[in-house]
Formats: sequence, C-alpha cells, structure tokens
Amino acid sequence: MIRLFDTHCHLNDPKFQDDLAAVLEHAASQGVSFVVVPGYDYDSCLRAMELAQTHSMLYAAVGFHPHDAKDVTERYFSELEQWVKDPKVVAIGEIGLDYYYDNSPREVQQQVFRRQIQFAKACRLPIIIHDRDAHGDIVTVLKEEKAEDIGGIMHCFSGSLEMAKECIHMNFYISFGGPVTFKNAKRPREVAAHIPIERLLIETDAPWLTPEPYRGKRNEPAHVRFVAEKISEIRGMTLEQIAEITTANAGRLFAKIVE
Repeated sequence: MIRLFDTHCHLNDPKFQDDLAAVLEHAASQGVSFVVVPGYDYDSCLRAMELAQTHSMLYAAVGFHPHDAKDVTERYFSELEQWVKDPKVVAIGEIGLDYYYDNSPREVQQQVFRRQIQFAKACRLPIIIHDRDAHGDIVTVLKEEKAEDIGGIMHCFSGSLEMAKECIHMNFYISFGGPVTFKNAKRPREVAAHIPIERLLIETDAPWLTPEPYRGKRNEPAHVRFVAEKISEIRGMTLEQIAEITTANAGRLFAKIVE
C-alpha cells in the first residue's frame, strides 16, 4: 500500500461541505495518508484547524493570502499567536504575492508577507508560498527576510528551473500539482525532471487545478495520485518510489507531524 502526502489541499473550501466524509474515504482508498489544509483568510484558518482537530489524517496551516492582505489587522496577528499553539498547526500559509489579480495593493501584499515571514521565524514554523506573476519580488523578499532559517514550500510551482534552484538554495521545497499533468506543461515538467529528488513535493490545491484525466471537474485529495504518477513517469521511477520519497520529504519539513 502506497502512502501519499497532499501538502496543499483546501478542504476548508465550501465546495467540500456536503461530502467531506466521502472525499476523505476516497483519498484514503487511493493511498493518501496525510493532507495539509492551508488557511487563506480568517474564517478559512478557523475551518482548517477545526478539520485537523476532527480528522487524524488532516493537518492545518494558518496565514493570510495576498488577496486578503488589505483586510489583515493587528487582531489577526494576535490570533495567529494563539493558533500556532495548536499541535496540528504545522506551517504558516498560504502567504505570498499575487500580481495577477492584485486584489490587494502590492505594497500591502509585501508588508503582510514580510510580517508573516517574521512571525514564522519567531515560532519556528515553515512557510507555504503563493506566487503568481511575482517571481522576482518573491525571491527578493525571501532573501531579505532570511527565510532560509525556516524554509518551506513553493506551492504549485510555476517558475523556471533557475528560480527553483535559487529557492532550493534558500531551504525551500518545490511542490507540483495538477498543472504538471497538463499537455502544455513544458516548464513544470522540466523543473520536476531536474530538481533534486529530496526537494520535491506533491499537492492538489483542491478544489482547483484538477489533474488529467479529470481536468474541468472538482479536484480532491485522492487526485494527488495522478500528480505522483506523472512525476514518476517524468523521472523514470515507480509510483511507489515517488510516493515514498515525497512523503518522507514532507515529513522532514513538517516537523510537528508525528507518525
């Protein structure tokens, strides 16, 4: 029986409110043993922690997405200080920069991003990075804030191989989701083929970015198996090998998870 680790899955999204039990049962049947549920705003962080406390296979990350940076107040940071005391909170995330939608002003995004990195360093938790059309500023902020002290995940990585190597040098893991299975996914496949295997992770980002052959339908944690299968094909390895290696990688990163 393989063991898969979905390092980024939004089971706290309303799209799962009606059939969560069935979704988790299906995931377990496909070999999924661990799932990290990241928050992105105040309510989703609370839901992530609630789910983690209720289901043994689930763990939570708490943090504020760049979309919501404009709404973050001092009260939110006070709540973060309490949330990280929960033994099932394993990371700060998802945090970062999004210059595609610009739902929050870029200066505000950067301020909130930096503040959360500083907080993560203070509580010794890894960070989960959202990066859309902001590659240069992401790398700059990570360097300036010395994020290598804690490391983390470049979630659903979309940058170049050169950027991936730079992030790995800063103590980050590179995570791939459904896009690596898409027919036109030249860049993700190149990165997945060439980064050190000990820095590779897999995820779904469910309910979004559903991999082939279910693209266009709601994504779910069971589908992380298709990501693992595609990476095993890219790297000339077996599914079992990729499952074992990526699960071990995630276990090293998320030190609070005790098997």
